[in-house]
Order: sequence, then C-alpha cells, then structure tokens
Amino acid sequence: MNKIILIGNLTRDPETSTTASGITMCKFSVAVNRRYGNKDGNDAVDYFNIVAWRGVAESCGKILTKGRKVAVTGSVQIRNYEAQDGTRRQAIDVVADEVEFLPSGDRNAAGESGSHEAPARKEAPRPVQDLTPVDDDDLPF
Repeated sequence: MNKIILIGNLTRDPETSTTASGITMCKFSVAVNRRYGNKDGNDAVDYFNIVAWRGVAESCGKILTKGRKVAVTGSVQIRNYEAQDGTRRQAIDVVADEVEFLPSGDRNAAGESGSHEAPARKEAPRPVQDLTPVDDDDLPF
C-alpha cells in the first residue's frame, strides 16, 4: 500500500499549468513539523513536493497561497531524471488524491477554508452517534 497523509503549510505560492492534452496540474511544497525538535531545540521540519491533477489542481491553484495550512492525502511517487550536468538524480513527489484547506488564522473567518477531493473518492458524511457519559470509577483500569 502506498498512502501518505501530511498536514503542513505551503512554502510558496502554487504553480498551476496545463498539459498539452488539456489536463490541469498544480505543484506546491508543504513544510511539515516533526513531533520532536532537533538537537539545538529548534523545530525539525520536513519539506514535501506535492503534485495535484485535474479538479484538485484547479481548486488548489485558485485557493492556496504561501503559508496556507493544508492536509494532503495521496501516494508517494519516485522519479528519476538526468540533471543539466549529466548526473542521474532522483526526486520524490506526493501525488495528491485529496487536499483539504485548513483554517490558518483569520482566513477561516473569510470563508476560505474547505476541502476538495477527486470526485471518484468523495465519501458520504458519517452520521454522528450519541455518546453516553461514563463514570471514571466504573472503568476497570
């Protein structure tokens, strides 16, 4: 199984383009904080290159900006290429199946939060179940 879920902030504005066959593509990078800091006590951060296609790409290109918080669900794709100096290189991208636009400060108040996912993967909302309160004294542990 090849599935990845990331939550982080865009490091730059997204780049949207269209292929020769008319398919929309959007590229952006997301900075994701690790749960622990580095040896200097600073936050440890990983950077991921994200590629979105079709409807997801169109929504990302219209809504996302540098600094915006997103949740990305997708798969990891490794590609090999030859650099200008003739050396073989490898790049790792996350191909986004779903991108959820998360609240980032005042942006949520402006109504900019929301989500977009590929239409084939859209799931119906799950019903909320009533929860019964439990007395801590009744727990066996």
